[in-house]
Amino acid sequence: MYKVLVIEDDTIMGDMLSMYLSEEGYSVKQAANGEDGLAILSEFEPHIVLLDLMLPDWDGMELCVEIRRSSNVPIMIVSMKTEVSERVHALKAGADDYLCKPFSMHELTARVYALIRRAQTMGAQRETVQVEETVPAAGELNQSRVKLDIDRRSLQVGGQSIETTFSEFEIMRLFLAHPGKVYSREDLINAIRGFDSFVTDRAIDVHIVNLRKKIEANPREPKYIRTVWGVGYKYMVSD
Repeated sequence: MYKVLVIEDDTIMGDMLSMYLSEEGYSVKQAANGEDGLAILSEFEPHIVLLDLMLPDWDGMELCVEIRRSSNVPIMIVSMKTEVSERVHALKAGADDYLCKPFSMHELTARVYALIRRAQTMGAQRETVQVEETVPAAGELNQSRVKLDIDRRSLQVGGQSIETTFSEFEIMRLFLAHPGKVYSREDLINAIRGFDSFVTDRAIDVHIVNLRKKIEANPREPKYIRTVWGVGYKYMVSD
């Protein structure tokens, strides 16, 4: 049985989400604030977190960052805020999806299932994809290797562990497994969520920007994650 942690201070909304997800076969626990959410996260070990942005003790964005520091669990933001800037901010904070209130429960469960399915599929694999490469000098990243350990869901650059979101990790897995291959945004969306995905092209662009900041010596002039204008992106091992 998959486990869902709902961090929501609105009791009515939290109870509604819990009831519906429970009826769909999920094991659900609720937290009415950020501190309780963090405590339950470590004990419950959920397969996904549904996180409201407006909490009494934590800013939702900051809580998202805090969760991401210790866990790669998929995070779906559930919020009344509909501005594009809020969605972009959430993705940069480490969220994997963003759902605006009010929403269809059918859509919610489709997104929850897609996120969990992808995480479980990748976690079940027992393989390590590794690419040898020379990275332009940038502190400790000089003359190093980029390594992606699928089993441990770990990305290292020059022997240094790099924090990634669930979606960023899946994009890098695809890139490193097929260097030089051009992927459209649709390809990357399907790789992250599956064909019942609701993630947008804009979300993919944000993930690419974040990944460039993490592995490129100069993100403004990327040498490894290249844009293929009018098509999408590709990963280059070397020039």
